[in-house]
This record gives sequence, structure tokens and C-alpha cells, in this order.
Amino acid sequence: MRHDSRTLTALVTVLGMIALAITLGAQYKITVNKDRLINAQNEPQNWLLMNGDYGSQRYSKLTQINRSNVKDLRMVWALALGGMQDVGQNGPENEVNPLIDNGFMYATDGWGTVYKIDARTPNKGDFVWIADPGVSHQGNASRTRGIALWEDLVLANLPDGRVIAINRDNGEIVWDKMIAGKNEFGGRERFLTAPVVADGKMLIQNGAGDGGTRGWVAALDVRSGNELWRWYVVPKPGDPGSETWKDDHNAWKTGGGGVWQTGSYDPATNLYIFGTGNPYPIYDPQFRPGDNLYTNSAVALNVATGKLAWHFQYTPNDSWDYDEVGVHMLYDTTINGQRRQVVGHYGRNGFFYSLDRTNGKFIKAEKYVNDLNWTKGIDPKTGRPVDYNPQLDVQIYNPEARALRGDPMKRACPTWHGGVAHQPLAFNPVKSIAYGVGTEGCFSQTGAAVASRGKEGGIDQKASQPRKSTSDLYYGAVTAFDAVNHKVAAKAVTDIEIRSGVIATAGGLVFTALQDGWVVAYNDETLEELWRFNVGTPLKGAPVTYAIGPKQYLAVQSGGRHLHPVKYDKLENASYLFVFALN
Repeated sequence: MRHDSRTLTALVTVLGMIALAITLGAQYKITVNKDRLINAQNEPQNWLLMNGDYGSQRYSKLTQINRSNVKDLRMVWALALGGMQDVGQNGPENEVNPLIDNGFMYATDGWGTVYKIDARTPNKGDFVWIADPGVSHQGNASRTRGIALWEDLVLANLPDGRVIAINRDNGEIVWDKMIAGKNEFGGRERFLTAPVVADGKMLIQNGAGDGGTRGWVAALDVRSGNELWRWYVVPKPGDPGSETWKDDHNAWKTGGGGVWQTGSYDPATNLYIFGTGNPYPIYDPQFRPGDNLYTNSAVALNVATGKLAWHFQYTPNDSWDYDEVGVHMLYDTTINGQRRQVVGHYGRNGFFYSLDRTNGKFIKAEKYVNDLNWTKGIDPKTGRPVDYNPQLDVQIYNPEARALRGDPMKRACPTWHGGVAHQPLAFNPVKSIAYGVGTEGCFSQTGAAVASRGKEGGIDQKASQPRKSTSDLYYGAVTAFDAVNHKVAAKAVTDIEIRSGVIATAGGLVFTALQDGWVVAYNDETLEELWRFNVGTPLKGAPVTYAIGPKQYLAVQSGGRHLHPVKYDKLENASYLFVFALN
């Protein structure tokens, strides 16, 4: 039997198109499951978690954009989002980046609206759907640090305390639960982190530790939104850690320990590892004598049970707002000739810490900020400040930098805003370099007594003394820290504080974004600046990178300036998604 060659060619073409359609269909319909999240770094074309992967390394294996050609990076498209309605003079706290899964972006804005964007066209982004959960602009602040993907859902925390799940195919809200509201003492709880799914559970956290509430982490059932467990940072009387609150007026009710950044997850041990905020009131340690566990700490919870596995406290009895809400990166590296499973953390108190992530034991710490005077250093055995005195209920540390009740203005370094706060960090696992962005400088404050309402708990604002404060030596910095030799490898200074975040790539680059509109690329070893582009609006979102086919892209989302800029940037707030690529 003879076959016409043209018929065979046509048949092969049709079969090829069918196979391609099946392949593309499978590619774009695949769900974000446990295996994909665990192996997220092996999908460099995507960006599946807010901090890049479960270890919060924010490292991309993409190499098309590299040191030699980054100078040719150009904006290829931009897309306006919402989120700037009724935000006030200072703008929203939208420190967020999009998620990318096989050519589709998922973004959110400060009022909780979620967007699905088709990013497969090289020079244009198109909305697939927009899901507006209807957050009231009265009594709520425009604020977000991101969303999560899980199977066929997009998961989001809302500024009004609700948590929602959205069908990622059609944008319909699947379930809607009020989780964070007023606590039993009248304080308003708020979400300040992106959710994350670990071990099939949605993990969320309350960040309003400075608003009269206790920070907490809770696990929800992903399919229903029902709460499975909750762990509080500040323990109630009788719970482990409560003995470190030695006051006589129920200071635990005052709140503290807010969680401001999504934690990291170790699938091997099923531990969720995150940082906790300062005790409250912030600047009067005599109101709350004791170490004030579990504030200012790294905490590991068993995801299955919500039980505390280990903790490490950085600054007991804090009085400088050195909360440790920042990212805790998980990686393996060699320290002192020994291979270690590490939690790496840029402490807000000015030190870079390495902890053992299996048990929380201290390994090493080294100063990374330029100016530091609140302590003489870190004890190499215990990890505590060398001037910490376990016999004291109120720590003294360096008395020249520690303003207690009745003290005049005293100058402390680093500033209460720095060095690195909650900004997303990055870690290059090939070069063992950790990158941090934040604020350098110092501040001064007077000692001021905060009055208690007595046994009922809480603060008597009218009877409290006024506190005075000023800031100086205030500027931004990008720091590269050698995690093996435990020392600063390089530092780049910026005129304005950095409130966004950082990403490292296998192309030998580090990217960050500035509040005065610049997207900047650096050499990942020397931090020599290689490229910058100004988008004309303040940037607080950390850059991310992804690929469509062979082409690599860089995306950054704008979202307002910080509440306390020292250098006014003279720019207007805007809610935009900007995308860059090579010519």
C-alpha cells in the first residue's frame, strides 16, 4: 500500500501539534504540590514561594542575564495594579513580589486584591482574572507581604484579619475565614506576613505585637480554613517561658513578639523556623523585667503539632526595638571545618548569626553593621551578649547606650530601624555568601517610664512619661557575608534606606530595589554596581527572576515608601508591576 508523502507530512504535523498542546496543557495545569515546593530551586523558570524556596534562599539558577550583559537590561512591559486608594500621606506597606508558575503571575496589592496575569507574551502582561475580597478601607491599613500557591488555590491574608482561598483557574473565592480580630484584652491583631503551606498546612501569623496583642503562629486546614493549632510568642502564666516575665502587673497581657516575616521550613525535620519581634512596651525594659521569652528570638515549631521544638534568644530584655522578625535562611555549609545544617540570620541588633537548625544551638556570630555600641560583643560559647548578666532582671549592657528610666538622651547603634529588619534576604549556596539589605546608622533616646494599669494588665498612657528620640548616620547598605569564614565580604552603601529585599542569581548578580525608584544590579562577590534603572516611583518589593522558554526576565513590584523616610524621595506612590529583559 502506497502512502502519499504529503499526507504523511500533514499527519505528522497534526500529531505533533496535538502532542504539543497536551504538553502545554499539562505544563500550565500542573498543581503546586509538596514535591514542587520542596524542590522549588530546581524550577528556576518559576518563583513558587514569596522567599523563593522553603529555605528562604532567594537564589535563582538562571544565567542568561549575567555580569557581562546586565548593562543591556531594559524594561519590556509594565502593568498597573490597584492598592493605592485611601492609603494616606505615607503610602502603603506593600513589600511584595509576584509568584510565577509556568508563565502565569500571581500578584496582590495592599487592600488584598489578587491578580492572575498571563506573562507569556514577551512585551505585554494581560489580566486573566482579578479577585477583590472587599476589604473595607475604614479602620484598616493597606499592607501586604504576599500570597501563597497550593494545588489549585491562591491563599491570602487580608488587612482586615480574614484569610481567603481563591480558585487559581477562575478567581472565585473558595473559602473566607475571619482569623485575626480583637484579642481578649482589646488589642487588634493584624497579618504582616505572607502565608506559606508546609506539610499540607497553611501557616499564618499575627504581627501586631506593638498593638497590644501577643504574636502568634497558627496552622489552618488548606481546604476548609479551619484552625488546627496556635502557638503564642508571649506565654501566659504557667506556660513554659512565663517565668522570664518577672513583673507584678501581668505585662504578658500588654503584648509583644509580633511576627513580621514568613518563616522558613525544613521538610527533613518538619520544623517551621521564624523570627519574633520585640517585647512591649518597646523602650522601657523596667516595665517588663526578665528575659521576656520568646521575644527577640529564633523559634522552631513542629508543624504537625504546633509544639515548640527549640528557641534561641538574641537580645534578652530588649530596649532598642531590635526585634528579630527578619528572615531566617536555611542552608548547609562548612563552618570551622565542619559541615553544618545552618540557620543564617542577619540580626537587627547588628550581628550575623549562624545556628544549628536541628536544635537551635549557637554556632557563631559576627558584626556586620558599620556602627555598633549597645554591647561589647557576643559570647563565643553561649551566643548571648558578653555583657548579659543572668543575675539581673533588668539588663544594663553598655550603660552609655542603654536608656533606662530617668536617663538623659543616650546614643545607640545600630539604629532602631536596622541593620536588616524584615527585608527578604538571599543566599548563594554555591559561593556560601549571604546577602542582606537594610539601614545603617544610630539613634538616640531618653529613658521614659511606661505606667501600668496594674493587675488588669495594659498601659496607662496618660500616666506614662514622654520619650524623646532622634536618628543620625542614617543610610542604606547591601551586605555580602561570607558564611564559611564568618566575615563581611563586601558592602555597598546607598543614599536611602533599603526597604525592599534582595535576590542572588547564578549569573553572578545580586538585585535589589530602592525607595527612590532605582532597580540596581551588583556583582555578587564585590558588590560593584553594574546596572541601574529608575521606574519613577518608590520601591519596596524585592526583585524576582523567572523565564518563559529560553528568555529570562526580572520583575519588581512597587508599593509605596516607608513610613519614616529620612531622605524624602519626591516621588509619587504608584502600584505597578515592572518587567525587564535583555534586548
